[in-house]
Amino acid sequence: MLIDRRRFLRRSGQVGLGIAGTGPVHGLLGRAGGAARPVAAAGYGPLVDDPKGMLALPDGFSYRVVTQAGKTRLYSDHASPGIHDGAAAFAAPDGNVLVVLNHEVRGGADDDGAVPHLRGYTWRDDAGGGCTVVKTTPDGELIWETVALAGTSTNCAGGVTPWGTWLTCEETDKNGHGYVFEVDPVDLTANRDPRPIKALGRFVHEACCVDPDTLTIYLTEDTSNPYGTVYRWTPPSGFRGRSGALKALDADAGELAAMVATDRAGKLVEDLDQADAVGTSYGVKWVPVADRDATRGAVRSLDGITRAKKLEGAWWGDHAGVAGAYLVSSYSVSHRGQIWHYDPASSTLTLTTVFAVDVDGESVEAPDNIVAAPFGGLIVSTDGDGDNHLAGVTADGHVFAIARSQMGSEFTGPTFSPDGRVLFAGIQQPGTLFAITGPW
Repeated sequence: MLIDRRRFLRRSGQVGLGIAGTGPVHGLLGRAGGAARPVAAAGYGPLVDDPKGMLALPDGFSYRVVTQAGKTRLYSDHASPGIHDGAAAFAAPDGNVLVVLNHEVRGGADDDGAVPHLRGYTWRDDAGGGCTVVKTTPDGELIWETVALAGTSTNCAGGVTPWGTWLTCEETDKNGHGYVFEVDPVDLTANRDPRPIKALGRFVHEACCVDPDTLTIYLTEDTSNPYGTVYRWTPPSGFRGRSGALKALDADAGELAAMVATDRAGKLVEDLDQADAVGTSYGVKWVPVADRDATRGAVRSLDGITRAKKLEGAWWGDHAGVAGAYLVSSYSVSHRGQIWHYDPASSTLTLTTVFAVDVDGESVEAPDNIVAAPFGGLIVSTDGDGDNHLAGVTADGHVFAIARSQMGSEFTGPTFSPDGRVLFAGIQQPGTLFAITGPW
């Protein structure tokens, strides 16, 4: 199904990001052949420590706390759940903003931060993860928060769809979990009676992105023993993207396949970590997954596929004028991290950035969630071994810090409001959603 790309951005809350044509994702992570590097002119200046001990931001920026686990209240009068992760912002019909927010709770319904099990919105009784929808003013002031999905496990990241919904991913394959679910931020009744999208496989899902022209979905897997891989789901003939269409598919609909990358000599690239030069390019083939529900063992146990230690965020965008999937490999080179771009037209995977920088005394490493920015380039949340940041990467490859967590936990789910004025981002533990504003 062909979907206009500007309409895709408008529906997904990413208006003004200019992903089509010559916009910011075109040169998302630097020049071909040049690693991302900091310069004094990049960014908004040094980060200033917050006397409240929450977020360090550049001078001229400020934040608003939107929700806090255990402190703000849901529409049902339960306390707001916590353990935040992936998120996406959408335009509400009345001009306000709707943020779909993942809650990466690994335990049960009674665990700290668990999403309340509301009748009609709960998949299973044994799990405390899920999603809420947070409605705010255009300035990021809380209006309400409500449960959109409960009874899932370890909801990590996900991805926006061209038809204006959110795909939330279970980052576990234990106890029958390991699926993708769809959340509609506008029509909340569409989220009743949740069902997993079994056609997208059962594995340790991290994130996904959708080709708006073909509706092909690319999915990352973050796990070990063995490491995860990248998957591609090709929709069946005649598939039409709309809210609820994915969960209505048969479990074997379309084709799920795993990535096989090879070097110039045709040798299998067993681990993406082996590449350290920006511009490295591999040919890619896809091996069909026969047992996509993992009834005979982990899907990633396939022989002869390419893996990586921590495959994280995914985002659909242009690189050097070529549309494709950006894929984050977070733990390569001692947790510095890599970002790759897959070009489906040429079936090639190219390393665009090796993520290891120091900017104004800030050590920025280990990219995780990614999103395009209205001022060009990319916003990356980091989950490193030291301080954690929101980082920007300019179209010509300069890296700069936008925020530093002073709360002892990682940043999650960066996403811009539809008008590009507010950057929503979370701190995972115990769970705080911020609205950041400034001279973008």
